[in-house]
Amino acid sequence: MSARMKAAVFVEPGRIELVDKPIPDVGPNDALVRITTTTICGTDVHILKGEYPVAKGLTVGHEPVGVIEKLGSAVQGYQEGQRVIAGAICPNFNSYAAQDGAPSQDGSYLIPQGLCGCHGFKATAGWRFGNLIDGTQAEYVLVPDAQANLAPIPDGLTDEQVLMCPDIMSTGFKGAENANIRIGDTVVVFAQGPIGLCATAGARLLGATTIIAVDGNDHRLGISQKMGADVTLNFKNCDVVDEIMKITGGRGADSAIEALGTQATFESALRSVKPGGTLSSLGVYSSDLKIPLSAFAAGLGDHKINTALCPGGKERMRRLMNVVASSRVDLGVLVTHHYKLDDIVVAYDLFANQRDGVLKVAIKPH
Repeated sequence: MSARMKAAVFVEPGRIELVDKPIPDVGPNDALVRITTTTICGTDVHILKGEYPVAKGLTVGHEPVGVIEKLGSAVQGYQEGQRVIAGAICPNFNSYAAQDGAPSQDGSYLIPQGLCGCHGFKATAGWRFGNLIDGTQAEYVLVPDAQANLAPIPDGLTDEQVLMCPDIMSTGFKGAENANIRIGDTVVVFAQGPIGLCATAGARLLGATTIIAVDGNDHRLGISQKMGADVTLNFKNCDVVDEIMKITGGRGADSAIEALGTQATFESALRSVKPGGTLSSLGVYSSDLKIPLSAFAAGLGDHKINTALCPGGKERMRRLMNVVASSRVDLGVLVTHHYKLDDIVVAYDLFANQRDGVLKVAIKPH
């Protein structure tokens, strides 16, 4: 009888449960990683609610921090017992998309119209953990194409310090990178959840000198100031677009980063940028978007709208951990709660309902 492990699996919309599953066999290009810390992402909540389709029985989660338990015969340059992370996006770098500069879109395809309530959107096959293969909310995870995706954790960094690197930090920083930020820019970041907070930190690192953080939660706006925000706006207390126009002397922001995934935030972000400005979209949208005619200047405003899925691969992870090790940002403060894997259903309830000031939850299997 094969050895078994605990894993959190998608059962049906509204239900993720802890079950026993076999520990995966290791192929020549794989690595079996014993998870020491993982977390719950907003995308996992979309899966829980049935807004993003995955197979029933799939282990969810895509943010692994752990120790190499077993290496495939073809994997070189690593050793068993080594502390590692892998990106939430773990492409094999062999596809046309990967070699054309978009590795996160590795092998992407279209889901048929109507399947699981979706509308023929593109499923990004570079995102495999908890999407196409078993994910990280388990005692062990099988990392495919391990030599391309495993990144050793520098000595002295804790699990909590690097826990944001596989997804949240990579995504937020990509939002800033996609915003075409130049030194001296004014950048507005809509939503200060974990990804928005990382986008705020990334905008600061890239040279923005006026960063405007928007949220409806004063606690999160306070954290955004620690991440680099110069101005905070609570949308419950003001007309955000009007305030941005006042701050910029009527010019509009050089760029806006939308980090929530709703029609309202997307539209406000578009209205807040200057002619010729950039809207960098990070949100996972669960319904069709509409672009308002006036905000879009009827298509004549020279706007740029960029979307992103977080970059993966060992080089991306190495760079992000370098930023953490340099103390230029401290993302450990985003980890607000700790749970055992045994209590993951309770952790999901807390995170999905955004209670008790939760930002990110550290899940410890062992």
